[in-house]
Amino acid sequence: MHSSSKRQDAHLDPPLDVLIVGAGLSGIGAAWYLQRRCPDKRYAILEAREAIGGTWDLFRYPGVRSDSDMYTLGYAFQPWTAGKAIADGPAIRDYIQDTARHNGIDRHIRFGHKVTGAAWSSEDACWTVQAEHDGAPVTIRTRFLYMCSGYYSYEEAYRPRFEGEDGYLGKIVQPQFWPQDLDYRRKQVVVVGSGATAVTLVPAMAEKAAHVTMLQRSPTYVVTRPSEYGFARRFRSWLPEKAAYRATRWRVIFESMLLYRVARSKPALAKQKIIEMARHQLGKDFDVGTHFTPDYKPWDQRICVVPDGDMFKAIRKGWASVVTDHIERFTETGVLLKSGKELAADVVVLATGLKIRILGGIAITVDGKPFHACEAMSYKGMMLSELPNCVMTFGYTNASWTLKADLTAAYVCRLLRYMDRKGVAIAVPRREAGVEPQPFLNFTSGYVQRAKGELPQQGSRKPWQVYQNYLQDMITIRYGRIADGVMHFGAAEAKQEGAMP
Repeated sequence: MHSSSKRQDAHLDPPLDVLIVGAGLSGIGAAWYLQRRCPDKRYAILEAREAIGGTWDLFRYPGVRSDSDMYTLGYAFQPWTAGKAIADGPAIRDYIQDTARHNGIDRHIRFGHKVTGAAWSSEDACWTVQAEHDGAPVTIRTRFLYMCSGYYSYEEAYRPRFEGEDGYLGKIVQPQFWPQDLDYRRKQVVVVGSGATAVTLVPAMAEKAAHVTMLQRSPTYVVTRPSEYGFARRFRSWLPEKAAYRATRWRVIFESMLLYRVARSKPALAKQKIIEMARHQLGKDFDVGTHFTPDYKPWDQRICVVPDGDMFKAIRKGWASVVTDHIERFTETGVLLKSGKELAADVVVLATGLKIRILGGIAITVDGKPFHACEAMSYKGMMLSELPNCVMTFGYTNASWTLKADLTAAYVCRLLRYMDRKGVAIAVPRREAGVEPQPFLNFTSGYVQRAKGELPQQGSRKPWQVYQNYLQDMITIRYGRIADGVMHFGAAEAKQEGAMP
């Protein structure tokens, strides 16, 4: 059900208790927790697009899928019942939409509302949020702002420019803005990149194209995982649906954490095993040393997953190939490499990465002063220092996004209930003296390095550290004290002078 605010005098209405920005995986999950644990709270969801699903409705390129399994990318409260653990984009989108409809969350969504700004007033203990709808400004007030808008720009991807593009006679496309009428059947395709998007596109396009070449500047770790888990089938045959889902979910969580810990503590061994798996998939004559042996440690960047080894199969069959080189320039008929080799290409796909955008890229002010996320420190990976009554969802880099999103949503409900019990209207983490700033993400990936000037910081000690560990976060977020001495509370200043202790 699509609903929209047609009144332009929304600022005259009583403020909402919670305003969620984004109707994707995070936003729908946030709404479910609010309905279940804070049923007295009035909330709405603003969604810039005209559909539920976020990332999984936006991306429509061939083969689009998650590289996280659905037993952990799915919600803790909504069992994933399909057979495939590594699911495609349409299946994930349907799962999110079904969750929203089944729980009545869709009735709270205001589609076509693009948030452009948010102003906090300590005097009123309230956010005034500016949005655009059908070209007209809309103003909404809320006591609590819950940002579920993801971490990258929907309007812009990272797009490097190359010499000679203007003279190229073929087509250049970006996965984020895939043209649905693109015909690549029996054509030569070059996919530029080696990340999760590239390793998804290569086998999918190879089914129709004459040939697909993955052109990478440097190799990425690529591992094969089954698209269906045998132990998940066994759990479903032994247990009721919800119990089977929980059992599968926890097995995957523990297994993933163990593998990550081994990879970080024994990187040489992990690297050897991953390369051996690639060599086993590709055969002894394939140059794995050049094309699948990175010069960094496992998990310095995210590891790519290919379900059932589909990309390796496409290479073995001769449908696809890998070239490790740099682009010198485009020619009329393809791409000239710095080695002097030229790749013929009717279609060039620039799978060159995302552009990170924190807090939806909206303009934020706190009591009239501009707020910049890059100057703030992250509190428990969910809130930012000196930013009152605002939570952002930011998932894991080494595990499924939703694991952290679920913990964040549960924490928001704990925080709101605590504020009600104590009769306070404002909650804000205050930065402590002596906490040394550190990078928010310890990743060497290009999209992270390019966003250093936009990302917040983390701190050298808790609660300012951003753990990439679900169990550690679960203990800290689910069971840690709300009033921990870092989170400060107060009443609206209009009601109580000096209300921010």
